[in-house]
Amino acid sequence: MTTDANDETYPRPLTLSVVVPVYNEEAVLTALAARLRPTLDGLGEPYEVLAVDDGSSDATARMLEDLRVLWSQLRVVTLRRNSGHQAALTAGLHRARGSYAVSIDADLQDPPEAIPQMLALARAEGLDIVYGVRADRRTDSVFKRRTAAAYYRLVRRMVGAHVPAQAGDFRLLSRSVLETLKALPDQRHVYRLLIPSLGFPSGRMTYRREERVAGTTKYPVRKMVLLALDSITGFSAAPLRLATALGALSLVVCFLFLAWTITVYTLGRTMPGWTSLVVTVLFFGAVQLFCLGLLGEYLARIYTAVQARPTYSVAHDTVEEQQLSDFADRARSPCGGSTGRAGAGS
Repeated sequence: MTTDANDETYPRPLTLSVVVPVYNEEAVLTALAARLRPTLDGLGEPYEVLAVDDGSSDATARMLEDLRVLWSQLRVVTLRRNSGHQAALTAGLHRARGSYAVSIDADLQDPPEAIPQMLALARAEGLDIVYGVRADRRTDSVFKRRTAAAYYRLVRRMVGAHVPAQAGDFRLLSRSVLETLKALPDQRHVYRLLIPSLGFPSGRMTYRREERVAGTTKYPVRKMVLLALDSITGFSAAPLRLATALGALSLVVCFLFLAWTITVYTLGRTMPGWTSLVVTVLFFGAVQLFCLGLLGEYLARIYTAVQARPTYSVAHDTVEEQQLSDFADRARSPCGGSTGRAGAGS
């Protein structure tokens, strides 16, 4: 008896896991499924789609459950609270079961139709990573294009040229990379910098960035700034030297102010004793800023590491729930056999 690639009667190891972090994306889920499912079905290989619901407060959770009724390969992982895009992405990558995993946002700015090309490139050239590189960002605003360009220039200068420019979170990873990521002790991941630092064989596939299909962006300026700060503090020692630079700057200002106060004093326009007092305060203030800045940076990192708190907490995983249900069915069966039901995407 022959079966198609996604027949669940005789499950095969999954070739591909597609991880999609979603947060209040009710407006785009239907369009996402309409483009993503035909693309993946066309591969002719077993796959799963992990939709990681990052604590949505709209109808996202209900719509995902509705989609699962007709799309057995859709797997829903629900987080207990909104933990952020990178944390939701971590939850999906850590739970992915495929030989390869592709991460993609739900807004369809990154084309799902490029996934088969990424998989083919990885197989043809023996690559562990394939980056989706945005070659055309004309659909983004001028502000977004300029800030993105500044971000990549900054991180490439501070972290290294191995970081691909204009490569976001649309990428393909092999099982070797996924297992390496799971073993890392890091708590706050910035994957666009972390993954290139691992040194796995990689390639690039360029594409045109499209407009958001519907809804509003979930990455406002505040989150963009926080991502930039996480990128810098997590992959460069430059922030630890910031206190030194500020202290040196303060000393320069101190000497300049000293020259000014001496000039004013010689002209008889100041009160006796005021000059020495101001210079002393500025000097020791600069030294204190230098010391407290260094101590603060080190203590903050030690404090975060000692806490070792998880960045996300999973409330539900439809595959795990289905496996428990199947186990209960087999336990109730007189012969202890399977009832023939299989989990979504298994």
